[in-house]
Amino acid sequence: MSKALTQAAARAQQVWLQGQKFARKGQWVEAANRFEHATRLQPQDTLYGVNLADALLKAGLPERACAAAAAARACEPENTLALALQVNALMALRRHEDVAQLLEAVPDRLLSYELRVMLAGVLLDTGKPQAAITHYMQALAHRPAEADLHVRLGHSFKALGLKLEAAECFRTALLLGLGHRQVAVHDLLAFFEREVCDWRGADTQVQQLRASIAALPEDAVVETNPFVHVTLLDDPEEQLRAVRACARFVASRVKPLPPRAAQPVQKLKLGYVSSDFHEHATSYLMAQLVERHDRQRYEVFLYSHGRDDGGPMRQRLRAAADHFIEARPMTPRALAERIRADGIDILVDLKGYTQDAWPEVFAYRAAPVQVAYLGFPGTTGADCIDYLISDAHITPLDHAPWFTEKIAHLPLCYQCNDGTRRVPVAPTRASQGLPEDALVLCGFNQPYKISPEVFDVWCRLLQRLPDAVLWLLAWTPQAPPALRREAQARGIDPARLVFAETVPQAQHLDRVACADLFLDTWPCNGHTTASDMLWAGVPVVTSSGRTFASRVAGSLLGALGLPELVCSSVPAYEALVAELASDAPRRQALAARLAEARLTSPLFDSARLAPQMEALFERMWQRAVDGLPPEHLPA
Repeated sequence: MSKALTQAAARAQQVWLQGQKFARKGQWVEAANRFEHATRLQPQDTLYGVNLADALLKAGLPERACAAAAAARACEPENTLALALQVNALMALRRHEDVAQLLEAVPDRLLSYELRVMLAGVLLDTGKPQAAITHYMQALAHRPAEADLHVRLGHSFKALGLKLEAAECFRTALLLGLGHRQVAVHDLLAFFEREVCDWRGADTQVQQLRASIAALPEDAVVETNPFVHVTLLDDPEEQLRAVRACARFVASRVKPLPPRAAQPVQKLKLGYVSSDFHEHATSYLMAQLVERHDRQRYEVFLYSHGRDDGGPMRQRLRAAADHFIEARPMTPRALAERIRADGIDILVDLKGYTQDAWPEVFAYRAAPVQVAYLGFPGTTGADCIDYLISDAHITPLDHAPWFTEKIAHLPLCYQCNDGTRRVPVAPTRASQGLPEDALVLCGFNQPYKISPEVFDVWCRLLQRLPDAVLWLLAWTPQAPPALRREAQARGIDPARLVFAETVPQAQHLDRVACADLFLDTWPCNGHTTASDMLWAGVPVVTSSGRTFASRVAGSLLGALGLPELVCSSVPAYEALVAELASDAPRRQALAARLAEARLTSPLFDSARLAPQMEALFERMWQRAVDGLPPEHLPA
């Protein structure tokens, strides 16, 4: 070995030792500088490269850490520590597809248990649940009692539409014990069984849901699934308790950004945050509202942390917004920082706790005024949300104790709708598998909304109406067989249940016009589904309870001047459906009123709703500018 090489090696070791001293003190930038120097002196020494990657990662520099780890692996391809560091750096950068590509390419013997679990997770995140299941099963072969693995496996089955299998995974995880996650996973078990209409333990599941929430301390900081509670339970106090625990849990993991005071501005910057800016119910409702905001007063930002499906709705929303920000590669904190940098004045959460929500973004307090709207049918329970936009039917002010936000009422109905859609044209009933001469009772809400109690009523109606069929949506392939069994157990020929497959939105709106009546569900009504039915001219019969989720269809009907279709009890609902089913002229008159309402009702005209919404935003903003706390804003 030459003298120069020996001196370089000695110098590299010297600066590496200096880096170790900084590392022991947690001074990672200084440590990385020394390790980088050592690497330059001895580029083939993977020890220095691995130390450099580790220090850079801990210094919060994942891009450089990834490059350093990759360089170390180039020198020693089977260095498992360098591999793990490269994966961790890519994960920090949210480059999940790159992680999957990297780990699928390495020899199986290099996959540690932790890396295999990570690979399974990114495969699931990138839309490859079948491959994820393979790796989770291999990981479980090594650690069969790892409860969290069973939960992850359940989510993978769910992504394939195998809700029963997912529920069994959650059941196993609960038996193994999940600590503070016990409540959240029990929520999922109850919900997934409801999604496939597996009602064998329905009463027990609801009782356990209620018991798990009742057992929480008043100040609980626990992960829950609030969407389960607002859709399956009918007690607003229980819902509030569950959602408050979850909101505290989210807040406990976040350090808010420094406060930003509201100041008078010529043009308000309005931000909407969602993962649903594509072919999704929220976007079908929102599109015209975004288009019709007053651009003299509002600059509109859409922050999308969901997938880009490349569809027409995605393109429409891109065109409608002044700024469309692709936030999916960001972390929630990075998105909050971007929102703060954009100077957003009023930030609107369109997700709440629905699938793929990022409530953490709002916990960072990115904007002076933060508002919940449309996506989540209930209170967020979050101190960081100032207002909830609703209406006087859904959230009368005497319901305020069940909401942590201040309630802001729109004058008619809270739900925005797209009045630019074409008028539905009904196909033949035969094309939908429906008998031409039958009374078609439609129940197109998702299966999780169909409880045994709801189905009891529907089957009693079928018994009273021998010429009727029940038209249901085959949202998941596991629900129809279960519902046929349940119908037969109630004395109804399963052939009287007709199932429709999911189809594109325009085709869906056409076909629903074949129905005679829409039978709503409780305690969670149809929301977008109900307004779609009304747009198609199909009368909706609903029952309003005490919760937000149970009052939406009543608000829609009130806005259309049809309050007589809103019942205050289940017996009244059942009686009204029976009356309408036996009175074809009355049904036809209702359908005619709905056909006229398509052209005249403000419910179907977001051009009229936009200024009403903006008037609420102005009142919220003025209070903030005046230094006043949020307050209820009746219409």
